[in-house]
Amino acid sequence: MALGTRRALVIGVANYENINSLPEAVLNDARDAASTLQATEYCGFPPNQVQILLDDQATLEAIRSGLDRLASTSTEEDTVVVFFSGHGGRLPTTAGEASALIPVDFQTDSPAGTSLAEVELTTALAAIKAQRLLVLIDACHAGGVAALKSPGAVDSIRTGFSEKSLDQLAQGTGRVVIASSRAQEYSHVLNGARNSAFTQYLLEALKGKAHTKGDGLIRVFDIFNHIAENVRSAFPGQQHPIFKASDLEDNFPVALDRGGLKSATPAEPVKPDHWREIETIMADLYPAGPTDLEVWTRAGGDISRLKLQGTGRANWFAALRNLKLGGGGQQISLRTLLETAADDFPHHPEISALKTRL
Repeated sequence: MALGTRRALVIGVANYENINSLPEAVLNDARDAASTLQATEYCGFPPNQVQILLDDQATLEAIRSGLDRLASTSTEEDTVVVFFSGHGGRLPTTAGEASALIPVDFQTDSPAGTSLAEVELTTALAAIKAQRLLVLIDACHAGGVAALKSPGAVDSIRTGFSEKSLDQLAQGTGRVVIASSRAQEYSHVLNGARNSAFTQYLLEALKGKAHTKGDGLIRVFDIFNHIAENVRSAFPGQQHPIFKASDLEDNFPVALDRGGLKSATPAEPVKPDHWREIETIMADLYPAGPTDLEVWTRAGGDISRLKLQGTGRANWFAALRNLKLGGGGQQISLRTLLETAADDFPHHPEISALKTRL
């Protein structure tokens, strides 16, 4: 599958003037994301098509200019990645809270005029013509809460992008937003690690550790599944990466696996384990377990028949094992569960594929 021209804008801000600084891992995240995208042994993005803005380079005007450049140069056939690591927050406005990415030159006496608000960012992303656009937001870092260094017009910055804001950013065909955590959670860094956990597993996915179809392509769900499973295992109940897409017709490729240099070795086909696949998918989409969004009940199940304890993934394992043995409620079946999930996530390709195979 052709990926068109592969382009990226990579932003990392750790050393703010008016907000608490962030760990050095934030800058490492941006540097390593850019180098992995450019590396011929990994993703193979043309080096001159990957723009990186670090610290004092990442002013509001520079970020706007970088987004404008993507809008003016990209075509529908291209693949575009936008990566941001830094402070993200919800700022008070006259119309209520608004989520925003915070550039290095953010000013406390003019928050609306010196931050990249969700409305402006949504408009900028909509102007990018590429039909394969992946936005990665690694914000709200543990150890670097967005507290103001000095008094100003803003009393506080509530950390994290709201899910409603992420929904707005993901509007449009082929637009996917992956955020490092829920709004009320931190994006953690493992002790002594070079990168945040989110970016560490993103880099692993881009370097070929994610489960793929073996056809030499790294797809957007391959990336998210690898990140989500590993981050939630590293920080149980503390950090849940978020996936947002409004009109995703295809599990589109983001990059060539190892830059297209790795030749796939044909292997004997393995009969898929539907139950294992479903467990992984359901745990990614409903991280709190079968009670999340009342998915089990809506599928005809009876929650009282399940023994729920521990993590969401553990509860999914137990619930699906119960269902496999004929339990979990008289009206629920594997098909009704998948149909309910498909109603919630109509563009999820793995769910659609599983429904056709059952």
